[in-house]
Amino acid sequence: MLKIDHLSVNYGYITALTDISLEVKKGEIITLIGGNGAGKTTTMMSISNLVEKESGKIFFKDQDITNTAPDKIVKMGLAHVPEGRKIFPSLTVYENLQAGTLGNPKLTKGEINDLIVQCYDLFPRLKERSTQGGGSLSGGEQQMLAIARGLMMDPELIMLDEPSLGLAPIVVEEIFELILKIRDMGKTVLLIEQNASMALSIADRGYVLETGSITLSGKGKELLVNPEVMRAYLGA
Repeated sequence: MLKIDHLSVNYGYITALTDISLEVKKGEIITLIGGNGAGKTTTMMSISNLVEKESGKIFFKDQDITNTAPDKIVKMGLAHVPEGRKIFPSLTVYENLQAGTLGNPKLTKGEINDLIVQCYDLFPRLKERSTQGGGSLSGGEQQMLAIARGLMMDPELIMLDEPSLGLAPIVVEEIFELILKIRDMGKTVLLIEQNASMALSIADRGYVLETGSITLSGKGKELLVNPEVMRAYLGA
């Protein structure tokens, strides 16, 4: 579904990504793990064409999207939930969800209503708070709203950048359970996470990024017990 082929990105004189290649197959949860500054967010922003690329190609559903406008990439069925939630604090929960449908102009009114029901089933707390302003929600609820808003465009692939960042452990568990449910709904998930243990425990496959290069890849559960990964990211 998604293929990155020898991608390099520079920020001025600073190298952010060096010749990385990875694949995401339909129905998979793929995770990118690595420390701060490893290049995880840059990878995701490159896919959405929000940063300039030095070299390499990106393909989505066998189409070259390397230089495709970000809004067109969204309309092709690829949703990007950025780090930091980026909800609309002055809009209600319901209005935030409605805003998510702008990414897919083909949706009918009936389909939008069905997606609202689906999101409320997946995130019951959002249904309880549908008339509240987004800014009045807790951090965990805002993260749920950001993910739900991404799902409102009915994407085939959803990219989640640090969904557990800054959340209490009990909320983190809830977020990861929701990611599994999203995959079970037929979505493909590309996940960036600093919580390597949780991410690898739910991922089909994972890639380890270090200073802009992929140093390891494999099945999630294999990386979870890899001595290098355990030493560097799992505190073992």
